Amino acid sequence: MLFNYKAVDTSGRVLTGSIDAINIEVAITSLQRRGLTLSTIVPQGARSMLTRNIGFFQRVKGKDIVILSRQVATLFEAQISALRIFRLLAVESDHPVLQQALLLIADDIQAGSSISKALAKHPHIFSNFYVSMVKAGEEAGKIDKTFNFLADYLERTYEVSSKAKNALIYPVFVICTFIAVMVLMMVTVIPSVSSILAQADQQLPVYTRVVLGISDFFVRFGWFLLILVVGGSLGLWRYVKTPAGRYAYSDFKIKVPYVGDLYRKLYFSRISDNLNTMLLSAIPIVKALEITSEVVDNAVFERVLTDAAEGVKNGSSIADSLGQSTVIPGIMIQMIKVGEESGELGHILETLGRFYRREVANAVDTLVSLIEPALIVLLGLGVGFLLASVLIPIYSLAGAV
Repeated sequence: MLFNYKAVDTSGRVLTGSIDAINIEVAITSLQRRGLTLSTIVPQGARSMLTRNIGFFQRVKGKDIVILSRQVATLFEAQISALRIFRLLAVESDHPVLQQALLLIADDIQAGSSISKALAKHPHIFSNFYVSMVKAGEEAGKIDKTFNFLADYLERTYEVSSKAKNALIYPVFVICTFIAVMVLMMVTVIPSVSSILAQADQQLPVYTRVVLGISDFFVRFGWFLLILVVGGSLGLWRYVKTPAGRYAYSDFKIKVPYVGDLYRKLYFSRISDNLNTMLLSAIPIVKALEITSEVVDNAVFERVLTDAAEGVKNGSSIADSLGQSTVIPGIMIQMIKVGEESGELGHILETLGRFYRREVANAVDTLVSLIEPALIVLLGLGVGFLLASVLIPIYSLAGAV
């Protein structure tokens, strides 16, 4: 297998070329024996520049970071150097964005940078929480355990978030399909039927006139309505990107009946698990609260955690600082208070995280069990009303003939 490399020789000259080897480890060893200091080494023809550029528009998923963290931890436990780990994982990665980032990280490590500083240059992949955990692991000399902590934490977070998102995909898909079918019938089928009913000198039921009126509105003003919906959606999307809009949307998410309860439990689980993981890595509680506020992914809880961090800085306890907010449940505040007084805060947070993960799973199961029959009833009523509005007048007209 051919590998393209860029290296510096003993005289300081920059060399580029290719080497044939069984794998990248053999290639690196062979080049180092020649007295070369490697800058980059990648398989020849693995990806074209076009593919790499297109890859930068791809998003690195949480699942990819979980797998990467587990691989890094395993390789550190095998006593492999950080430079070789990131070069090896870069070659093995199938994700263009992640591969490019890992190569750059390896270059920074080779230049003398710490792992945390190298990771911090890629905030679109590695969050502030991730970087802070790695930095704490470097300072404590427990980098392998830190990556294991990260892999466990990210795996739990990914599992809970995926379960919550997947629960909402099915009802959203069914509702959107139902709306699309109803609109299609209103603009294609109903107008044809309305021309038949119009020719008959017969008084139509109220519900039939309502359906015909809606159909006529869609036919006459359909394009205007579509433009209005698209424009309104774009305007709403831009508003949500503003600080005020993001806060309003976050507040709406946690106040929607049933779904809001699911989101709240998801955030409680994330906060507890995140704080516990950071405390295990000996990160100060103020720093832990500040970082958690950045990764909680909800503006309301972000403000709560930011205010709590300020309160702890001013000498208040964590429980008292969090207790100033109305969105944190009393049971969570009381358990944190017990943890602070007993010196078992980490254990309490772990228990809370586990409790709310179970609550999220139960809430998802309950929500799905309620949504499915509700959707069936809704679809049945909608289709039945539409058919009754059209067929009853037609049957009446046929009976009169």
